[in-house]
Amino acid sequence: MQIIAIVRAKPPILALAGVFSMLALSGPPAAAQSQAPAQGGSPGAAARPSTLETITVTAQPGRETAATPVDGYIARNAVTASKTDTPLLETPQSVTIVTRDEMADQGAQGLQDALNYAAGVRSDAYGLDSRSDSFRTRGSEPSVYLDGLRQNYNWYTSTTRTEPYTLERVEVLRGPASMLYGQGSTAGVVNMVSKRPLPEAQREIGISYGSNNRKQIQTDLTGPLTEDGTWLYRLVAVGRKADTQVDHVPDDRLLVAPSLTWRPSASTSLTLQGLWQDDKSGSTAQFFPWEGVALDNPNGDIPVSRFIGEPDWDRYNSKRSSFGWLFEHSFNDNWTVRQNFRWAKNEVDYRSVYGDSFTLPGGWAGDPVNKRLLGRYADATITKVNMLTADQHLEGKFQTGAVKHQVLLGFDAAYAREEKQSGLDLPVYMEGGTVPLIDVYNPVYGRFTPPAMSDDPLSRQRDTGVYIQDQLKFGQNWIVVAGLRYDRSVNGVEDQDDSVSTATTKRLGLMYAADSGFSPYLSYSESFTPIPGLDDYNQRFVPLRGKQVEAGVKYESQDGKTNFNVATYSLREENQQVNDPANPSNQIQVGKTKTTGIELELKAELARQFDVIANYNYINLDEKLEGIPRHQASVWGKYRFSIGQAHGFSVGAGARWFSSFRDGGAPQTSSVTLVDAMIAYETPSWRYALNANNLFDKTYVSTCLDRGDCWYGAKRSIVASTSYRF
Repeated sequence: MQIIAIVRAKPPILALAGVFSMLALSGPPAAAQSQAPAQGGSPGAAARPSTLETITVTAQPGRETAATPVDGYIARNAVTASKTDTPLLETPQSVTIVTRDEMADQGAQGLQDALNYAAGVRSDAYGLDSRSDSFRTRGSEPSVYLDGLRQNYNWYTSTTRTEPYTLERVEVLRGPASMLYGQGSTAGVVNMVSKRPLPEAQREIGISYGSNNRKQIQTDLTGPLTEDGTWLYRLVAVGRKADTQVDHVPDDRLLVAPSLTWRPSASTSLTLQGLWQDDKSGSTAQFFPWEGVALDNPNGDIPVSRFIGEPDWDRYNSKRSSFGWLFEHSFNDNWTVRQNFRWAKNEVDYRSVYGDSFTLPGGWAGDPVNKRLLGRYADATITKVNMLTADQHLEGKFQTGAVKHQVLLGFDAAYAREEKQSGLDLPVYMEGGTVPLIDVYNPVYGRFTPPAMSDDPLSRQRDTGVYIQDQLKFGQNWIVVAGLRYDRSVNGVEDQDDSVSTATTKRLGLMYAADSGFSPYLSYSESFTPIPGLDDYNQRFVPLRGKQVEAGVKYESQDGKTNFNVATYSLREENQQVNDPANPSNQIQVGKTKTTGIELELKAELARQFDVIANYNYINLDEKLEGIPRHQASVWGKYRFSIGQAHGFSVGAGARWFSSFRDGGAPQTSSVTLVDAMIAYETPSWRYALNANNLFDKTYVSTCLDRGDCWYGAKRSIVASTSYRF
């Protein structure tokens, strides 16, 4: 940005003073006063016109980093793919970034919603699920991280859903990433970046009301605590009371997330982060059988809102507390050390009476003729998990001859300890079962005795890894990324021998960053995933091992307002877990699987009034893996406009399309197109918005699984919100 000021003043120093006073908003420069003639000058010199001088002051905007706020939808830097603040045009692997503005405009109520328009992501893999954020990337489940540290341990133990209002961005690294993060699937990493204290005071409070009696209040306060900016703070808080589209399943939340940054110098910063979250919910997943959802049932379709559990017993209540820090110190311009650390305590009280859709494929084992009375399991777990995670590394920048190096030497560790009580009761038609059948089309509750609870063996998991990575630049255009890592994972169950897994994983990438903005690349990466626990036959699972080859082209326009990426990949994985067709409660490990695909992604700002996001992905999934749509596409656009002299209006609309697919022997899941919309009015102090997801209230099935159950997708959600900035 250039600010050009033309000031009439005889001495140049007065001209500069006038410019700086104008920039400081202290009003226009004062008129030049008559001055005594310079010694030896004539008395008329002061009356002569002043010399016209042009002073050009160039103000550079703050450098965008992978942690700072982004204005709009286009982010240019990411940290997830390299653990360094690296431009996307210099990253030889697919990365999608969902910014804060995108989440706000699309009215994201959860992490799944935030990923609705992310390339390569199946965001509603299991429809509306109140227990966790479930999504798939390149056919598998990615690892979920927060600020570069693993967030979850095991299913339904620490998978409390993340509140999107606490996030600055979400970065999706597609493809194996074990060289940097240790254990993880071929899907890659979804890394959420928390809101952090800002040097400028920004304060916001907002309220919203919407479908399913959703009532929410939220606030986000940040700024300096001291005049010199040494101490910065941020406080994010959310309170919500809500129902869901399923009867008797609430979606209530209380959350407080404070953070504090200390910057004693330009070379050192320490950010302390805390979180307390208390959710009261249940399970929107009822595990309905095929017939009545995807196939005909003589009694008609099962209503989306149907609840077949026990209202006085079912719940999914979770508490999450965490404390940690982000530390960085630069010894000089070339060497920097960082440490990210977090302690977390997670408690989940999960009790559910759900449908037996597994004894007979497609369900109705208790009523195979009339297909009205459904058998049910009663499952309860009360879990407490304590997690410690830390990642520390040294980053060095130096040059050898014509080659510039950016080296990362790191060590990370994670520890998890799980205590659990559990109980299980079977349908009444099974041996020893006491759970009564329920009329799905006219349910009557209350004839139920909860299962007895008992202590499960204490389990622990310890993971450590050391890694080295070098980002090399040859001249101005050639980029090579190479890395190597060694992992050791120990899984222990009380009164059993520890299971120890080790692995060495690699990555290698080659990219040519052309001056024209095009960056073609080729990369190779690996994954390693220890699988804790035993199968139903007391056999330990063996680790998953994955390999990916990816080729693509990235493009960024010279003005930074257009980003386009295309990638093609081939994934191979050994020892993938799938459902056991002979035992619905068990999982088995198959041999090698192969997945190939193509992904296209566009983000652009057109004519300063229109933002657009578009993507398409094709995936050819191995039939041994759980089915997902082969084709998927989405487009979202936002248009800003004025009405008369009133500025600040915007409208947005998007469409998401999934092709039909089939999981094994399950009935076909039909293709679907969903439409979302937004209208907003914004002033410097106020923002009013109306968001609608699944605008036309389409009832659709997100997936039907080979094991026998089907999952409904989210119905229409309309939310009106207002926020005040001060």
